Amino acid sequence: MPAVISKFLEKGEHTFHANKNVFSGALIAVALCTYGYKIGYPLVYSFIHKPKNNLTLNNNHIVQTDVRKNGIVKNKKLKGRLKNSIPNFNLAFILQFIKLVRIMIPSLFCTETVLLGGHTMFLFLRTFLSIYVANLEGAIVKYIVMKEPKNFVRQLGKWFAVAIPATFINSMIKYLESRIALRFRTRLVDHSYKLYFNNQSYYRVTVLDGRLDNCAQRLTDDIETVANTVSHLYGQITKPCFDILLMAIALANLVKTRHSNLLIGPVFISGVVLFSALILRLVSPKFGHLVAQEAEKKGYLRHVHGRIVSNAEEIAFYGGHKVEESQLKQAFKILAKHMEHMFGVKLWFVMLEQFLMKYVWSGAGIIVVSLPILLASNNRRHVAKKNLLSIPKFSRDDDTSAVEASNDQIEDSVSERTHYFTTSKNLLITGSDAVERLMSSYKHIVELAGHTARVANMFEVLEEASKGIYHKTLVAKKEKFVDFEIEFNGDQPVAKGKIIQSTNNELVLKNVPIVTPNCDIVCPSLSFSLAPGQHLLITGPNGCGKSSLFRILSGLWPIYGGELHTPNNSMFYIPQRPYLAIGNLRDQVIYPDTSEDMKRKEITEDHLLKIMTMVHLDHIVERDTFHEVKDWTDILSGGEKQRMAIARLFYHKPKYALLDECTSAVSIDVESFIYQSAIDMGITLLTITHRPTLCKFHTHILQFDGTGSWKFSKLNHSNRLNLKKEKEELLKTIDNETRKQRLNELNKLLGEDDP
Repeated sequence: MPAVISKFLEKGEHTFHANKNVFSGALIAVALCTYGYKIGYPLVYSFIHKPKNNLTLNNNHIVQTDVRKNGIVKNKKLKGRLKNSIPNFNLAFILQFIKLVRIMIPSLFCTETVLLGGHTMFLFLRTFLSIYVANLEGAIVKYIVMKEPKNFVRQLGKWFAVAIPATFINSMIKYLESRIALRFRTRLVDHSYKLYFNNQSYYRVTVLDGRLDNCAQRLTDDIETVANTVSHLYGQITKPCFDILLMAIALANLVKTRHSNLLIGPVFISGVVLFSALILRLVSPKFGHLVAQEAEKKGYLRHVHGRIVSNAEEIAFYGGHKVEESQLKQAFKILAKHMEHMFGVKLWFVMLEQFLMKYVWSGAGIIVVSLPILLASNNRRHVAKKNLLSIPKFSRDDDTSAVEASNDQIEDSVSERTHYFTTSKNLLITGSDAVERLMSSYKHIVELAGHTARVANMFEVLEEASKGIYHKTLVAKKEKFVDFEIEFNGDQPVAKGKIIQSTNNELVLKNVPIVTPNCDIVCPSLSFSLAPGQHLLITGPNGCGKSSLFRILSGLWPIYGGELHTPNNSMFYIPQRPYLAIGNLRDQVIYPDTSEDMKRKEITEDHLLKIMTMVHLDHIVERDTFHEVKDWTDILSGGEKQRMAIARLFYHKPKYALLDECTSAVSIDVESFIYQSAIDMGITLLTITHRPTLCKFHTHILQFDGTGSWKFSKLNHSNRLNLKKEKEELLKTIDNETRKQRLNELNKLLGEDDP
């Protein structure tokens, strides 16, 4: 590269008839002016154009918002609060990092402490080895200048001998760094999984809380980045500190042997380093903020990919590949634009960083190393006594060592000065490289702050969600609904309802409102009592709160009022689209139990075969056996999946079964057999269905009208079947006003949608 620049300058000299020095000076001036414009323009522009409105960070960009207006609640963040929310090397980062360190290193006597101790020892040995190698290189150059092949070969042999422990130490440093990163990641993953699955937090942070975007990325990529960065930074900071300390002592001993001033060099070097650090600190970009935004945009791109994979069949049926492709391209475009911005910011900063650390520091080092030679008062010097960090004198061969020891004086020849200069230069290069790594580590620390903030925030949200504390951005506070109003603490709703464990296995609701996570009041107050053996049929139009009631009974949604009396661990919910786990056929039947739980309950595979026969799935057992691992989601049909979910119900035998259209793809005869079998097992059924044939299996009915009202009563299934038949006959007749009125009456009686 220097040769190319030199040729470019020569051509410029011939073309413009200007001196090469003038031409190169002009190029440097242009580069400095360009860099000054790059740094100064954003500061001047931001000073002139001060934002007047409040700012809030959105997923992809910064948007302007107003304060509350017409009942609408919006985020109100002042400029100072926005600045404090940007991840950086500040008190908030230190507190978050300390919290993560306590998780990664739980005690003084743990595996991580042993690994860190071993890593530190090898870093210390590597520093001592660097001092020895620096002096060895000086001795090799000295004997080359003195033209002494015998001593040259001897020193070269030492060089190759040192290579064996040096390569071992370097390999151990990398190995231990990788082991430490893996241990840190294991600790963080264990802690995060414990929080993630505590009290159904995995569901709550997704549905009830809106603070975590792309939680899966934080659990995987962000935790991995934090563990790797912390492990790397430990060596990145510890090794330079050892290098600086020991190199300074070695250089001082070396300079002392030439009777030079020990203060001039360190003071001059310290001044240059502090000046460089100040400049870099002033112009350093907000790497923490940039890294946090990059992680956020990568997470959004992965989220879009995940949506396409999860809904591939539906997208293919609709032919929506163009829309999905455009959304995917838009997400990648946002990420690519941000990455280009980051590269541009890093370009100018790295340019200044390299200029200061490689050229300014190298020039200062050459000056400091040259001073003891240039300012020497005579041509003879005294040999200092050895100590722990004094440099060994490789210039003594067997023929002259006795004479030098007796005279305690050696000639300050060219070879001696070469030895001194080479050794000092190597020590100084190692020391300057250590300082450079220390200063460069600040950039990595700021980048670490971005990932640390995301991981620490995830832990905080998961802890609060497990305790029932939620924060969700609401579009508007809901108005009072009849006789019920949600109580708010600030902008967040307060769940005032009580969940009481029932002692007689009865299911009782007393003035319990059905409220969605977005605070939509579906039903202001619901009250009914259900004893074991009383089977409930739930009907009503779409969006009236049927499935929402099941979520409240299962404990997934908070209760904002009233009391819910329910037996402990007594609900078993079966949706219309059942979930199939990863594993063999047996795992599908016993889910969420494990094979150990099955053995503890003393249930054998013969019992499972009887259950599979009851739901007409015994042919799958004969075909695949219970131990065959397959992708059951793709293998089983819709009806087979629903019957597999019923098999789980028969395996667990809960007190109450919440059946949400769970047999819509099952034939009527098999469906009737399944319901009768569940009743015979003593399972109390709460069913959402539109099939009139299931009325005979229920004793009570709960009808929602879609406007917040409801009716709970005993079920006369024969009368309901007659009403259903009358409706079907009316639908076949000609449309008229009398027909419409009667259909509306029948829909209200049946609790169904309009046809």
